[in-house]
Amino acid sequence: MNKIIRVAALSGALALALAACGSAPDDDAASPSSSMTPGAGASSAAPVDFKACMVSDSGGFEDKSFNQSGAEGLERAGAELGVATNKVESTAATDFTPNIAQLLSDKCNLIIGVGFLLEDPIQTAAEANPDVEFALVDSAFSDKDFKPVTLENGKPLLFNTQEAAFLAGYVAAGTSKTGTVATFGGIQLPSVSIFMDGFSDGVKKYNEDFSKKVKLLGWDKDKQKGSFTGDFEDQSKGQNIAKGFIDQGADVIMPVAGPVGLGAAAAAKDAGDVMIVGVDADWYDTAPDYKSIILTSVIKQIGQSVFDTVDQASKDSFTSEPYVGTLENKGIDIAPFHDLDSEVPADVKAKVEELKTQIITGDLKVESPSQN
Repeated sequence: MNKIIRVAALSGALALALAACGSAPDDDAASPSSSMTPGAGASSAAPVDFKACMVSDSGGFEDKSFNQSGAEGLERAGAELGVATNKVESTAATDFTPNIAQLLSDKCNLIIGVGFLLEDPIQTAAEANPDVEFALVDSAFSDKDFKPVTLENGKPLLFNTQEAAFLAGYVAAGTSKTGTVATFGGIQLPSVSIFMDGFSDGVKKYNEDFSKKVKLLGWDKDKQKGSFTGDFEDQSKGQNIAKGFIDQGADVIMPVAGPVGLGAAAAAKDAGDVMIVGVDADWYDTAPDYKSIILTSVIKQIGQSVFDTVDQASKDSFTSEPYVGTLENKGIDIAPFHDLDSEVPADVKAKVEELKTQIITGDLKVESPSQN
């Protein structure tokens, strides 16, 4: 993890440690920059004496991306398993520590942090509260030298996203009419650049297979440098960066930037002849205003991994063994082509299925410096 991020996140370590033994504040005393949401809806299962909780990163639970997927998994667990649920939304990195502390005071049995930026706050809380179980989406735990560590009460929920992004990059290159595609990120984090790495390799593989020279804008895998907006919230930044790519000829863009990506989708729709590759969830469903331009999406089954973790924890079968979503176990995949199915050449579709099989069998390795 970037040392600047780590220092900022660790500034709340003392608060989390105190939360383990301090008196509980009033439930109404939530930070004004966060929102607390008790378990939603009526449960279809018999009540279980277990409370599963979640804290979002700064994108919020309506990001149409990974935070929303995580929240849907938690809500499903509440409905189907009968557990009590609670979730608290962050609007800035400074919310992470107080939000986790509030969930600790709320006597949560399991606290799930969504996103790489929550690594240090969740790890600090887990170390200070050994009787509470924790899970972390999109990151693992590490020591001060960034070497992996195992926490008995901490479970990483990880995804080999580069595998599915590879297929999306291949489709994007094979569908582009201009011979130029693009990608960009919100913040340069491993959970973001892993998409961009796979996408880049997919474009490269398409060029090799079909003797083409499709150009990729926005990311250089070898140098690990590219285009980032610097946040996950400001959609105008996504719109501006996408317009820049479109001006350079890109007609397929994959934004890896949470809600910022919706700005890119707006720019693509305005352009009229540009397609979008969604991320985390199937944007055809989660961003219906843009369904006509969604070529495919790189899907991470975050909701299912959250549901399974809550299920295990509520049945006293929680383990610290990481969950890793792959093409093989269907923890990741690409979405159908939906309305743009006819735009994807038949030989590209056939090749994508062949490559997918090769990845699953291990005959084709798709790797990223950002994978855990």
